[in-house]
Amino acid sequence: MRTNELLDCIENGGLDLVLTRIYGKENLDSQKERYIEAVKDFEAIYGKREVSLFSVPGRSELSGNHTDHNHGKVLAGSINLDIIAVSAKTDDGIIRIKSKGFDEDVVDTNTYTKPKESDFFKSNALIAGMAKAFKNDGYASGGYVAYTTSNVFKGSGLSSSAAFEVMVGNILNYFYNDGKVENVEIAKMAQYSENEFFGKPCGLMDQMACAVGGFVYIDFEDTKNPVIEKIPFDLSGQGYALCIVNTGGNHADLNEDYASVPSEMKSVAKFFGKEYLRQLTKEEVLASVELLRTACGDRAILRAIHFFNENERVTSQADSLRQGDIRGFFKLVKKSGRSSFMYLQNVFTTKNVREQGLSLALAITDSVLSGTDSAFRVHGGGFAGTIQAFVPFNLVEQYREAIDSAFGIGACHVLRIRPDGAIKVI
Repeated sequence: MRTNELLDCIENGGLDLVLTRIYGKENLDSQKERYIEAVKDFEAIYGKREVSLFSVPGRSELSGNHTDHNHGKVLAGSINLDIIAVSAKTDDGIIRIKSKGFDEDVVDTNTYTKPKESDFFKSNALIAGMAKAFKNDGYASGGYVAYTTSNVFKGSGLSSSAAFEVMVGNILNYFYNDGKVENVEIAKMAQYSENEFFGKPCGLMDQMACAVGGFVYIDFEDTKNPVIEKIPFDLSGQGYALCIVNTGGNHADLNEDYASVPSEMKSVAKFFGKEYLRQLTKEEVLASVELLRTACGDRAILRAIHFFNENERVTSQADSLRQGDIRGFFKLVKKSGRSSFMYLQNVFTTKNVREQGLSLALAITDSVLSGTDSAFRVHGGGFAGTIQAFVPFNLVEQYREAIDSAFGIGACHVLRIRPDGAIKVI
């Protein structure tokens, strides 16, 4: 469909059904405006062409806080914040992507076939890595032009970078492989791209949740062949919104805090001659506490205990979702949050104890939602940034007002778990 025809299609309701499915009826009008703007921006840069529309969601970690790096289990969900792309196929083997607010990335997939250290942590490296991953796995690759815009806000633990990687592969899948590449495979390619071309040794949770969509259970015991299950569960149908609270915390100088979590967990494993905690049991650790206190320190032991308990919780939470038991799920969400606060200790940094935005957000949430069927916990890596809360629809506005009054207008983002991962919209 040419850009002018696509604009008419959107304006006249031709995409209303799919947009409602992705974003919810309450967001339909704003999303139509967003898509129309994106098509017009594409046309202004690349001209009137035959184009397609694509969408890849961000993700929210729902349980499994700091477990994946020790081969643990996680439960994640895709959200109705996403990156969208207007794209047209070309025949020159060059991928050109203009993302709103950024310079255009230009990657010649015919020549950029090996990692370049000079391009580490640059978006063009992610593009080159995805194209190479498709070729490595025996799939076709080629060129295209794309304009993208994203409302997956950065620094929120919602995986804006993973969504971008998966989007690059999503377009290659439909333009050159008739959409036959499974989203699970695209996620693995995205991890390869980030590890090898981008220079970041990330896990697979973010890419998998963005690509697969819905509620996703992942077991990383075998990281090369993780167990992946999409669990059909309609959170909105149960009457709840997923609220992400951005406390606006300062992320500066937190690298050491983030790195300390996997490092301390692995130090406990190393004490037993293992590489990671999944190779041990909680009973083995507890039986050696006296020696571990000297070898690794008390906090490392507490973080190891969190890992073992959290792994069990993820399994139980997945069971609750399969059975449609929302109250059982919420009970475990709260336990996960308490464990992160008490044992994992990633709710605030000890470098600046005056600033405890996450702790304050959790306290306000506890006050507003007390006595209701609801749940809340720290979100993502922790130390600063965001918390999540599952809020009944009838309390969303009251909750939003309480949060925004403390952290500023717009701090509370009211989201849905969207059913679809990486898709071609039209």
